[in-house]
Amino acid sequence: MYGYDQNAYPGGSYQQQAGPQPGMSGMPGPGPYGEQPQGQQSLYPEPSPPSLADAVRAFTTGSMAVEDFQAIFITSKVHCPRGDRPGFLALHNTPTPVIPMFSSLKELRRYAGKDSKHFTVTGAEVLDLLPTGYGFALDMEGEHRMVFDAKAVEQMVDFTMRRMYG
Repeated sequence: MYGYDQNAYPGGSYQQQAGPQPGMSGMPGPGPYGEQPQGQQSLYPEPSPPSLADAVRAFTTGSMAVEDFQAIFITSKVHCPRGDRPGFLALHNTPTPVIPMFSSLKELRRYAGKDSKHFTVTGAEVLDLLPTGYGFALDMEGEHRMVFDAKAVEQMVDFTMRRMYG
């Protein structure tokens, strides 16, 4: 049996074994309720999804499908420069106005400087909060800059709605 020694005392009495029992039959592994003993890592760690920066690189080089990029974008954190008033800063010197956004603080600081003010939201929140008729530029100063015009943003919103609500 697990957790006690049946042969400790004659006549059928038993004594609890001292110390924690790692896994079934004393084997290393998760405890009786699936928890990992403190200080041990799982033998099969969960794979982590690619970062937004990795997704930008993969998408711009053609090694990631649009749907895969959008799925990563909506769950990723996006860093946006801000002014003194709440809201997105927009660039109006482009064919359609765009909002600069960045996949990491490093990319944001490359564009706006070390002490720049910013806020962080998820990609899904960007799609929800972005004004109609605006696009966005992701990692403007980076090696793999991406620009999504207003039409592309509408398509991303449609994709997100289908994904979330079926």
